[in-house]
Amino acid sequence: MLVSDWMTPDPITVTPDTPVMDALKILKERGFRRLPVVEQGRLIGITTRKDLKDAMPSKATTLSVWELNYLLSKLTVSEMMARPVITAQDSEYMEDAALRMQEHGVGGLPVLNAAGQMTGIITITDVLRAFVDIMGMKEGGTRLTLDMPDTPGSLARAANAAQPSNIISVATYGHSDQGGQPRRRFVMRVTGEGAQQVKARVRDAGIEALD
Repeated sequence: MLVSDWMTPDPITVTPDTPVMDALKILKERGFRRLPVVEQGRLIGITTRKDLKDAMPSKATTLSVWELNYLLSKLTVSEMMARPVITAQDSEYMEDAALRMQEHGVGGLPVLNAAGQMTGIITITDVLRAFVDIMGMKEGGTRLTLDMPDTPGSLARAANAAQPSNIISVATYGHSDQGGQPRRRFVMRVTGEGAQQVKARVRDAGIEALD
């Protein structure tokens, strides 16, 4: 699954000299949380709704309405945007982009192509959409969690036990048992023939099914 498969293409952008009030209006009307900042076709920064709101004067300000409006009209995105920008490549895997978001504590990444041109934006919402798709949530079927030794062949053994059902999704993660021995859990979703009896079949094969 590549970033290009899940990103929002051709996102709305602003320029460095866009007034903060105009940028906030775009975010509110479109329901966005962030706006890439582009100058002469080149990505130079990114600004978020929080950044822009933090630029607003406090409600306790002693400025007059005229002074306040004047200051806000002069405040531009260039003064609030973050740079350098953490980005993703449209040809990289979704999990790599998701890891970068987690490591840097950001909720979205502008996406660049091989030529360095911005082609889209990928956000936490897109990552969640991809996760739901990977887990086969919209395809129905039966979900089961299998706990097995973390050794070669465990997944093949689980897959054989699931037959003749059709496995449409598999996710796996490792953990340790109380004795510190490595274990692996397989979260599987199956459909088709025998799906309702799949838990009984894997248990008959000596595999621990947790749900």
